[in-house]
Amino acid sequence: MNTIHWLGAGLSSHPGIQRLASPAHCFVLWNRTVAKALAALEGYHGEARVFDWSELQTAVHPGDILVSMLPADQHIRVAEICLEHGCHFVSSSYVSPAMHALDKPAREKKLCLVNEVGLDPGIDHLMAQVLMEDYRRSDAMNPDYAHHFNSFCGGFPSEPNDFRYKFSWSPLGVLRALKTPARWIEEGEETATDKPWKALSSYSVQLPAGEEIFQAYPNRDSLPFTTEYGFTPEFNVQRFIRGTLRLNGWAEAWSDIFDTVESCDTPAEQNQLANLSNELWEQYAYAPDEADRVVLHVDLEVKDGGKRLWHGAYALDERGNASGSAMARLVSKTVSIAVEAVMADELPPGVSGAPSDPRTARNWLNKLIDSGEKILRT
Repeated sequence: MNTIHWLGAGLSSHPGIQRLASPAHCFVLWNRTVAKALAALEGYHGEARVFDWSELQTAVHPGDILVSMLPADQHIRVAEICLEHGCHFVSSSYVSPAMHALDKPAREKKLCLVNEVGLDPGIDHLMAQVLMEDYRRSDAMNPDYAHHFNSFCGGFPSEPNDFRYKFSWSPLGVLRALKTPARWIEEGEETATDKPWKALSSYSVQLPAGEEIFQAYPNRDSLPFTTEYGFTPEFNVQRFIRGTLRLNGWAEAWSDIFDTVESCDTPAEQNQLANLSNELWEQYAYAPDEADRVVLHVDLEVKDGGKRLWHGAYALDERGNASGSAMARLVSKTVSIAVEAVMADELPPGVSGAPSDPRTARNWLNKLIDSGEKILRT
């Protein structure tokens, strides 16, 4: 039996670990502190080991699966170990250029290097693929019509605070993301900004509990996903945006932080950003057992003139519970489903993201629903 090597026993990993750590699998959990690994495995089946790069290379065998829940800058090292030893790779992070460069050798060795199988990116991709498939099969399908696509996701405290946000891990990643340029399509034209928060807009979401208004801004480069979701060049795409949701009032609460982020360019100023991160962590980290909240909304609307011809959407609104934080459940459960898909030989070799096959995407969404997550289709 091939072994699942899960690297990293942080709290964000626990639901996925516990879904896979069963008698049906040979499961090893690696962590720098073995006590944390043992705590994550309590009541489940699996072996805990102290994480060490050389020990890992000795332990893996062809056909094994390495799940990297390590910091993003360590994924490539794990993937290279997979290529060297004939193992498969799974991570929730975006496909980086360095990861993409491993596609050819992975295909040649018939190995899966799977990425973007968390919440966002991950579940959002699944929703988009199913919506596009349903639209393509409808009588309304016509590339000439005006297509409007929105995909927004955000995590925040279940009980809103004055800061309108809390941190599950170091705030530095959030601060740096605010300096990451974004591209999207608006009114049929490519649009870009170097400062995503300056493209902030109001965004209304129909959730299971009713309508709620959030603040939203574009995230990274949305354009490559047009083709991935099936919007080939002949489509009249008037709006296509993937972005981040924040609670109403967030921009006002963060105005001083925006000023600091905007001015931090030199190495010395980057130190200032790190210091700000430390301050925010002290003030706005989640308290033990404090519930978080995750909202994800993916929406496709098709119009001819002002008339709506087709509309479909998915909405997810989850909160932390006894099974773990909402963020941890949604990220790590999806990772665990990807691991099962690799084991079942359901994914293609090479570097890939969440499955683009609508049937597989629908199956993964149903597995999340069966696990207790509430995903609403409207």
